[in-house]
Amino acid sequence: MKIIASAIVIGIVTEVSRRFPSYGGIIAALPLVSLLSIVWLYVQGEQAATLSKFALGVLWGFPATAFLLVVVYVALQNSVHLFISIGLGVSGWLLFLLVQDFILKSIKDLFLS
Repeated sequence: MKIIASAIVIGIVTEVSRRFPSYGGIIAALPLVSLLSIVWLYVQGEQAATLSKFALGVLWGFPATAFLLVVVYVALQNSVHLFISIGLGVSGWLLFLLVQDFILKSIKDLFLS
């Protein structure tokens, strides 16, 4: 059931994107995967605390995801091959997460010391 529902959402977003790229991008930017994941976790009996931690994790991942999309956009605008653009974006995403984690831990240590 989860796979079918998720595939339908992805299929709809892909079809809208093919016909109307800007609108498809807006729809894809909706937190569809996050919301579907929360629903599936709830259906599987996860507690509110788990759902809350998941939502916070998504929130912490948002800035890195925005950075990934900026890198992919800039690379594609500069005629970089799609898969190289995605590779650069994913690398930037990972680096962003590592730097973000380091900064947050440093700030936490500074205030808790």
